[in-house]
Amino acid sequence: MDAATIKIFLVHGSPKGLRTAELSNWSGKAVAAPRNELAALLKRAELSNPGVYFLSGVDSDSGDNAIYIGEAENVANRLKSHSATDYWNAVTVFVSKDENLTKSHIRYLEGKLIRHAAETSTSKLMNSANSGSKLPESDEAEMDIFLQKMLQLLPVLGVMDFGTSIEGQSREEDILYCKIKGLTASGKRSSGGFTVFAGSQAVLEHRPSATRMRKKREHLVEKGLLKADGQHLVFTRDVEFGSPSTAAAMVRGGSSNGLKAWKSAGGVSLKVIEASET
Repeated sequence: MDAATIKIFLVHGSPKGLRTAELSNWSGKAVAAPRNELAALLKRAELSNPGVYFLSGVDSDSGDNAIYIGEAENVANRLKSHSATDYWNAVTVFVSKDENLTKSHIRYLEGKLIRHAAETSTSKLMNSANSGSKLPESDEAEMDIFLQKMLQLLPVLGVMDFGTSIEGQSREEDILYCKIKGLTASGKRSSGGFTVFAGSQAVLEHRPSATRMRKKREHLVEKGLLKADGQHLVFTRDVEFGSPSTAAAMVRGGSSNGLKAWKSAGGVSLKVIEASET
């Protein structure tokens, strides 16, 4: 991903409150806010324009992170209709500063984002259906660039659901391993928690005591991020989890202390490594 200058404006001074974000030399603009500042967000002029929006929160049934991806010609009006659902606690909106986003443009962006999230995100996708939209070749190329800029800004605004990494190539000394029953998984600390690398192995069966972690593993299988390979499971792509312990639990089939389970090639635990770095 290209280097970029990001301009963030904290409307009320709070880094997690109402804020806007822009990238240098880009026609798009993001506006984000926690749910308790929704009223102030809806008053902003940008939200009367066409745009794509993300509702982020936690699914009350599974306890998993949840995300909803939508589009609207008038974002403010559409967001009002979501007030009856209680799983979300933050909203992020993308609009165009030059007001050149059309209904077809935002439907195209929504469709690609939903497919992307369905393939890569460990969060529960609250809406899997999308209409998408066919665009002329030139418009499609322009929207693909717009989409890449959105993906670059989303993690900065706290939306970590699209498997987009702008971190550098992994150094050998940064790679950690989690082993169980002759199986090996590899990964590393990452900005969002801990990333397990594609090709990593995991046990096939859940531990009898696993409940919430079992649901998370089953969710990964449903999304195709974990698949059966003989007598074990294998990660089909890099997957980032919120902590080393969650990552280790996905490998081991039940609750695990990730600081002890993940070790260097020399057998030094992550707990010892981090203690030596501070």
